[in-house]
Amino acid sequence: MYLSSEKKHEIFKQYGKEATDTGTAEGQIALFSYRIDHLTNHLKANRKDYNTQQSLIKLVGKRRSLLNYLKNKDIERYRSIVKELKLRK
Repeated sequence: MYLSSEKKHEIFKQYGKEATDTGTAEGQIALFSYRIDHLTNHLKANRKDYNTQQSLIKLVGKRRSLLNYLKNKDIERYRSIVKELKLRK
């Protein structure tokens, strides 16, 4: 599997407060970004995989809603996570 528990802990440790704190918006945004990148690469090779395409659209929407939440809650945290992950605004 492409996303093991060790990889999740690594993502949450890097972008969240600690490896076990999975509730931070930054950690969840980073995890969604990792999954979006993986699904995008998969869809480049498998163009007609419509189920994966739907999952990708849902993940992008979830990440966007978390980013909007973070933008309204704390603009500095929003700017830092966008800069770290190199996301478009």
